[in-house]
Amino acid sequence: MPDRGKKYQQASALVDRSRSYEPDEAVELLKQTSYVGFDASAEAHIRLGVDPRHADQMVRGTVVLPHGTGKRIRVVVFAQGEKAQEALKSGADEVGGEDLAKRIEAGWLDFDVALATPDMMGIVGRLGRVLGRRGLMPNPKSGTITFDIERAIKEVKAGRVEFKVDKAGIIHTPFGRASFEPQQLSENLVVLVDAINRARPTAHKGQYFRSLTVAATMGPGIRVDVPAVLAAAAA
Repeated sequence: MPDRGKKYQQASALVDRSRSYEPDEAVELLKQTSYVGFDASAEAHIRLGVDPRHADQMVRGTVVLPHGTGKRIRVVVFAQGEKAQEALKSGADEVGGEDLAKRIEAGWLDFDVALATPDMMGIVGRLGRVLGRRGLMPNPKSGTITFDIERAIKEVKAGRVEFKVDKAGIIHTPFGRASFEPQQLSENLVVLVDAINRARPTAHKGQYFRSLTVAATMGPGIRVDVPAVLAAAAA
């Protein structure tokens, strides 16, 4: 691997690429192969057997990870009146309407998740070009357009992640940090894979999960035994 640094090569040498690891083994190895000088994200890369070009095979959803993501999530909420007060009391970082939309149009994007009540979509809709490119546009399918603002904020802050299959049929999503305990990472991974399994399109036929790979940020990929993960979810 001449194009890789020495630390990556040393980490990669710990991974047996001819096998798929049990989930507990995989997360232990993920921690061992994290070599960057910061608390790396634990990332899951899941190749599915769906064809996302067909609307009835799109896989998308949200899941609340039992141990969160290890990241402070900054939430903005488009709401007015009582719902705006509810958002502030529930821990939203910014709440507004027309004023908030103008800040975003001017280039302010210092947040991770945008929520909106349905009655605010007339304002939010014009931000589609800005928010859509960054995956921040509120969407009812991901639970980010709702009148239940208190629940939505608490779930996001607690570690709710959104997953969506890309054009290549792959889901890329974080499920924790390299500093997490192995059991925390394993439990998060099991819950994530179970949620993706439950989101299987009824129109899909054949093999659903093609492969599951986990890695620390910039670290080598570690193949995981999908049946073992699903068995753990069913236990």
